[in-house]
Parts: sequence; structure tokens; C-alpha cells
Amino acid sequence: MKWNLRLAAANRGIWKASELQRMLAEAGLTISAGKMSGLWSGSPASIKLSDLDVICAVIGCGVEELLIPEPGKIPRPAGGQPGEQEAAPAQARPAVTPRRRDGRSLPPA
Repeated sequence: MKWNLRLAAANRGIWKASELQRMLAEAGLTISAGKMSGLWSGSPASIKLSDLDVICAVIGCGVEELLIPEPGKIPRPAGGQPGEQEAAPAQARPAVTPRRRDGRSLPPA
């Protein structure tokens, strides 16, 4: 996915990260200078969905304008048709056996 905050903000007349940071703070979302720098530069390490919701509301855009899919960057499996590679491993997987988290064994079936 490509992060497109800077262009989405510019399309609405927001030209500075500090201006957007102030607008977000007014909406109740306080973002540190370092996190704002990552959001503005186009390389955020992570973003909470609740923060994304506030950003969209403040800018006045949808998520589809901020997150642009890049299908060409997804690596393809080597050889064969794409459908063949995906179907084979699904059939060869062993059955999932539930286990208790506390380490005790399950009762007999």
C-alpha cells in the first residue's frame, strides 16, 4: 500500500505538516512531531484505525484516498499458474488440533 496523506491534504489546501497536526489536535488527536513526520513524509511505521478515522474526518477524504493499493509490489509464486500454487497447499495442510493455553491436555474425544 502507498500512503498518500501529503497529496490528499494538498488537494484540500493543507500545505504544512504543522498545520495538519494542529487541525488533528483540535479534533482530539494529539500526534508527536516524530509520528507526524512519518505520516507526512509518506512512510508511517504504523497507524491505528481510530487515528485513520480522525485523519479522514479532518481532511475530508475517504480511506481509499489515503491508502493506494500497489498490486505490482506483491511477489508472485515461482512457476505454474497463480491458481495452481494457491490450491495445492490448502489441500495438503494437516488438520488443526485445538490446545489449551494453560498447558493442560484436552479431555479424550
